[in-house]
Amino acid sequence: MQVHLVDGTYELFRHYYALPSHKDDQGREVAAVRGVLTSILGMMNAGATHIGVATDHVIESFRNRLWRGYKTSAGVEPALLAQFQILEDALAALGVVVWPMVEFEADDALAAAADAAARDPRVEQVIICTPDKDLAQCVRGTRVVQLNRRMRTTMDEAGVIAKFGVPPASIPDYLALVGDASDGYPGLRGWGPKSSSAVLARFGHLEAIPADWRDWHVNASSPAALAATLARERDQALLYRTLATLRTDVPVFAHVDELRWQGPTPEFAPLARRLEGGGTGPEESERQSPTILD
Repeated sequence: MQVHLVDGTYELFRHYYALPSHKDDQGREVAAVRGVLTSILGMMNAGATHIGVATDHVIESFRNRLWRGYKTSAGVEPALLAQFQILEDALAALGVVVWPMVEFEADDALAAAADAAARDPRVEQVIICTPDKDLAQCVRGTRVVQLNRRMRTTMDEAGVIAKFGVPPASIPDYLALVGDASDGYPGLRGWGPKSSSAVLARFGHLEAIPADWRDWHVNASSPAALAATLARERDQALLYRTLATLRTDVPVFAHVDELRWQGPTPEFAPLARRLEGGGTGPEESERQSPTILD
């Protein structure tokens, strides 16, 4: 079997900024919810049988206590935030397993689900549906892959190495050095993608990087300056790596069979009628796409 794990937060953002406004029978904005539901139903029609969707029910998580600058819900449009609960209710009514995250993030749930599903010998492949670079750390050979549904590209372990220059196990270290603007931590000054991948391709993890740059023997720009920065800000780099490391101990499911779609619940038909509502607004969406969609 194949297991599809969907980043519901990304999908909701993606459809919110791609679709024209649509109001339900209560006057609430629901275009993004309708878009995600249509997308999930499209996956089922294409043959997906085992599906789990993770959402950031609350944008903030335990990481906000570790780093004050970590991403928050500040600046997210209220009409988008209000659709998270609607989406979670709609997915549950559709009969799809949904994990609304509060203490952890949707990415943590996806990582935990991928880890659990990959341990089941009946699972041929786990497909993590998100372009989020954090999830590249979960890729394993061709068994656990990452699918960018918008671009229709799939990335296995060889693809991760080709894109980032490091294997999946080094992705948290890589992000610690280069930073992640979408999550709100800056990385270390001077440590760009090329230098970071060159050093980590040789040493794997932050702790293994020699203090003396003359022991690196890699093609990196201004290695002396990079080594000095790393020595001075090592604790900060380790904190960033903690922020980038996804948790696989999040409770998601006991058995992969729980993800098998058995059809919609009786609540779905009336909910779908409510989502049909008053129809599309007169103007096409002119919203500006945020970093999360890049």
